[in-house]
This record gives sequence, C-alpha cells and structure tokens, in this order.
Amino acid sequence: MQRIIAVCVTVLLLAGCSQKAPLENLADGKCNSALADLVSKHISGQIDALAEKDWELAHSFASDNFRANASVDDFTFIIGTQYAMLIDNEGYQFNECDVAGNTITQEVSVTSGEQVFSLVYTLTVSGSALGVESAIISKVASQIDV
Repeated sequence: MQRIIAVCVTVLLLAGCSQKAPLENLADGKCNSALADLVSKHISGQIDALAEKDWELAHSFASDNFRANASVDDFTFIIGTQYAMLIDNEGYQFNECDVAGNTITQEVSVTSGEQVFSLVYTLTVSGSALGVESAIISKVASQIDV
C-alpha cells in the first residue's frame, strides 16, 4: 500500500513540474486563467500593503525598473498625492487582462468613498518575475445608490 501511495505522489509531483509556469511563453491577447490569477494576486498584494501603509512591502511589488528609479520615499509621495484611493480603498475588482510582448495590462476598479476609480496597471515580466511598472487612472465615476 505504501508503495502505491509513493508512486501516486511521484506521478503527481512530476505532472505538476511539467506544467508551464504562467510567465513562460506569454502569448499576445487575453490573459489565460493562470496568468490572470497570478497578476491579480500580485496587484492585490500591493494594494493590500498600501491599505496597511506598509510602504516598503508595497514598493517591493514594483518592477525592477521602477524601483531603480523611485525610492520608497518617492513611491510613498507618489501614492499619497496621486493614488490615495488605493490607501483608502473599500474594495477592488479585476476586469480585463491583456498581454503584449512582455507587458501585461490589467484593469482594476477600486472603490473609495463615493467613487469608483478605474485604473489600468502595466506590469512587466523580467525573467520569471512580475512587477508593477505603472498604474494610470482611466476613469472616475460616482457610485449611485438605488
């Protein structure tokens, strides 16, 4: 019986290893479910760190390029002056996710106060690492209670 269990575990481990990582061989177009899940977890990690005002952790989700050009203090200033809705968010949801080359764009709706902010995140892939390059506010709408 132990031998059968050992064989089953080995087969499962080998099957898991044979699956491609979501960041390997990115194909232009809509994100597949594995990539969309990875992207949403990465952005969620940053937004949640911002809500906790853990600036260093939030900064760590940025791309290598961004971190090389913006210190934690610079990042804190940018977020505080332009993206306060991320700090004070009351929830967020993920919408469209697209791939073009090694760049991924993810639309995120963030609720803060009486408004819903639509942001377009740009993430880059460097080797096997994902990083937030930028976020642009594309739309602001007021919530309407019915």
